[in-house]
Amino acid sequence: MKRTKIVHLVNADTAQGRVLLMGWVRTRRDARGFSFIEVNDGSCLKNIQVIADEKLHNYKKIRKLSTGSAVSVTGKLAESKGAGQKWEVIADGIEIISLAPESYPLQKKRHSDEFLRAIAHLRPRTNKYGAAFRVRSEMAFAIHKFFRDRGFRYIHTPILTGSDCEGAGNLFRVTALDLNRLPMQYGTVDYSKDFFGKEAKLTVSGQLEAEMLALALGDVYTFGPTFRAEDSNTRRHAAEFWMVEPEMAFCDLQGNMNLAEELVKYLCGFALDECRSDLELFARFVDKRLLTALERIVQSQFVRLPYREAVDILIRSGKRFEYPVRFGLDLQSEHEWYLTEEHFKKPVIVFDYPKAIKPFYMRVNDDGITVGAMDVLVPSIGEIIGGSQREERLDVLERRMEETGMRKEDYWWYLDARRYGSVPHSGFGLGFERLLMLVTGISNIRDVIPFPRTPKNIEF
Repeated sequence: MKRTKIVHLVNADTAQGRVLLMGWVRTRRDARGFSFIEVNDGSCLKNIQVIADEKLHNYKKIRKLSTGSAVSVTGKLAESKGAGQKWEVIADGIEIISLAPESYPLQKKRHSDEFLRAIAHLRPRTNKYGAAFRVRSEMAFAIHKFFRDRGFRYIHTPILTGSDCEGAGNLFRVTALDLNRLPMQYGTVDYSKDFFGKEAKLTVSGQLEAEMLALALGDVYTFGPTFRAEDSNTRRHAAEFWMVEPEMAFCDLQGNMNLAEELVKYLCGFALDECRSDLELFARFVDKRLLTALERIVQSQFVRLPYREAVDILIRSGKRFEYPVRFGLDLQSEHEWYLTEEHFKKPVIVFDYPKAIKPFYMRVNDDGITVGAMDVLVPSIGEIIGGSQREERLDVLERRMEETGMRKEDYWWYLDARRYGSVPHSGFGLGFERLLMLVTGISNIRDVIPFPRTPKNIEF
């Protein structure tokens, strides 16, 4: 008999005869002549009740089932006589796959997020984290669907790289050298003896390589893990995180902002439509405003706000911010929060930032002071997307690299793209975990990644 997932049973319109289900015991209680077992297989939030009759040949063993035990159940799907559920399974056979000891740490009570992070290998079995990781799966599918439906090509960019896309230097170095016997030359490590013959790092972005594919295939996107060796323990930062990075040929900053807004609205709408039961859990126990906030984003027209005007609004607000506000300084979380939560009460796209605070690859505007950069800010999260029109002019790009201290010889291939068939093009990066924080209401990035990587934490 083919195994049936519980999500199909609880949503069934009619009884399906005999079924086979496998899952983990959430709870068990005994009555005269019966055991009532709540089973969940992870396919949905709801459990299904299994009724075990004392006539079953292994009933004595069944009465020893504890929370966390694994079972295989055969039986008949029947209308439930109890409240709160449509169907239940009348078991004619229960195989005990494994029996969990009483020391099983997940009991029928609410556990703190801090405790559950310490047992990240078990926390997906809780309602909250089971829902979070189901939503993560659905949102990954939605991203691929969004771009495929619009004619984008999915590409794979390197995880190992020899370049620093952002120029910030916060990269993890990767080496095959013996750390106890490092080859040295002129007082520094001689990376010519390493595996690649030069220094290698984990990528912080696939953008530069994605640009090369966009200048051949038109519209492309990459979706994968990226890494930043930044010693930050805030609720919004992790050392390993996933990025969605589309690149579009023949696209200016306006088109870039249009696509970014469309993507955020689509993903929020998809979550509301396809993950409703899981989102309702978060709306009950995590953020009571969640569903309303997501619906408001879907229905909103995002504000388009030049950086200069954003700074003026913040200065005129009369608010006492922890971080100073003036032209030439980047916006901080508190500034993003004010613009989206208090002033506009909706998502905001800030654009045309000072070039002095942005990377070398962003297109310099005609004023020579700002670049065609944009950030999408959403309520409760702040920045969820950062992007720009890329600098397609070879001479301007070379000057920007000199200004920012980049070694042009390390980026010869990137410069070549401006020599041979250069065109206006744009792109952005969407932080996948921040998207998940938005659609679930979960406030800590550690709780939307199955196994978070943060400073001093590489367990599991």
